[in-house]
Amino acid sequence: MSRAPSIARRLFDRLEPVHAVTYFAPEARAALDDLGYRGFWMGYFAARSAPLGPVSPEVVTAVFYNFAPARVAKALPAAWEIAAPATVLQIRQESATAALRRYGCTDPDRVATAASLLSRAARQAPMEGRPLFAANLALAWPQDPLSQLWHATTLMREHRGDGHVAVLAALGISGRQSNVLHAAADRVPREMIMRSRDYDEQQWQHHVGELADRGLLDSSGTLTAAGAQLKAEIEERTDRLALAAFDALDDTELDALFAALTPLTRLVVAAGDVPAATPMGLDRGDLDNDRL
Repeated sequence: MSRAPSIARRLFDRLEPVHAVTYFAPEARAALDDLGYRGFWMGYFAARSAPLGPVSPEVVTAVFYNFAPARVAKALPAAWEIAAPATVLQIRQESATAALRRYGCTDPDRVATAASLLSRAARQAPMEGRPLFAANLALAWPQDPLSQLWHATTLMREHRGDGHVAVLAALGISGRQSNVLHAAADRVPREMIMRSRDYDEQQWQHHVGELADRGLLDSSGTLTAAGAQLKAEIEERTDRLALAAFDALDDTELDALFAALTPLTRLVVAAGDVPAATPMGLDRGDLDNDRL
């Protein structure tokens, strides 16, 4: 099956906001706070890693790839003394679904179409070498169509994320370097990624130096021609790996998924809970186009 890798990126820009309500919607934040989690990051690491079970912070640091080990260790394993992974999994699904319902993602035909097609694709997507995708795939499927949709978007974004990590590792870009490279390519604001991924200026410049030694950045932290080429290769290879997750759908079904999902994503974005600038570097400029 021959499809342009850019299709995977366009799909991701629609999938990710639907998944991301679990981090940014007030329903999700309040539910995790009510469990007793202290601050945003304890809830984040608990909810996102819960499919893996109560694993060590070293495992989560390795799988998530670009977080400072000390940040993960502040949240885990202490989070599991407050609530078990099974409890967190229930909370994250229920709160995300409640947020989507509040946004007006309730058109029964669109929700059913998007949930059915995306779920079928996720169930048949390649699992090898994708630990976070596999952990989520092993969970019980929700019965409610809107919950199914959120679960399926979660699967597909973690599938893409696992593939992205594999590409970075294969090209010798560490998780901490990848944040610097992402900012240098103007995919995310430097200040935001420094704050959300725990860099001080000295640490940031250390990784700038590492990338400069490889000729990917200049001494000021600006992307070189070689750096731009490598960044484009990372994104293209990530897209190619992510595109395989949709092989279960023929072109007509993929078009139907895109057409059903796009208006739902617009509702999520319009609600304003998911910020325009996130570490994922989402592109909202294409959301006015509901044709693949």
